[in-house]
Amino acid sequence: MGCYKCIESTLIPIFILLLSLNSVMPCKDLSTTFYNKTCPKALKTIKSSIRAAVSSNPRNAALLIRLLFHDCFVQGCDASLLLEGVGSEKLSPANNGVLGYEIIDAAKAAVESVCPGVVSCADILAIAARDACVAIIKNYNNYMLKKKTF
Repeated sequence: MGCYKCIESTLIPIFILLLSLNSVMPCKDLSTTFYNKTCPKALKTIKSSIRAAVSSNPRNAALLIRLLFHDCFVQGCDASLLLEGVGSEKLSPANNGVLGYEIIDAAKAAVESVCPGVVSCADILAIAARDACVAIIKNYNNYMLKKKTF
């Protein structure tokens, strides 16, 4: 049970950092409604996939946030970390131990089944990290806490 306090104390600052990037980076061309016409079920599909992954293992939320961080750290949030092959970011020693690829693959497959070829992997990764933060915080608030006695 103490592990959830660690998760909360780690994820909340990261979530705040992700939100603060909105004020630091120029975002005039970005929109939360970008896929409303081309793939209206995209956000709901990603959210459902990520909630299932986080519900099955709360650690998956941290894995997705770390995955997004490592993707964005080098040359921007372009999903290049998801690419495989010789010389890829995925095989770089700096990304050794990064996990959660299968969660993104599942979310991508779910979105592709609804609207193939529309939603970018970079967007899926960013939305997945956001939804993972929200899911873990909601899951954490549902746990019964008992008074610690000494």
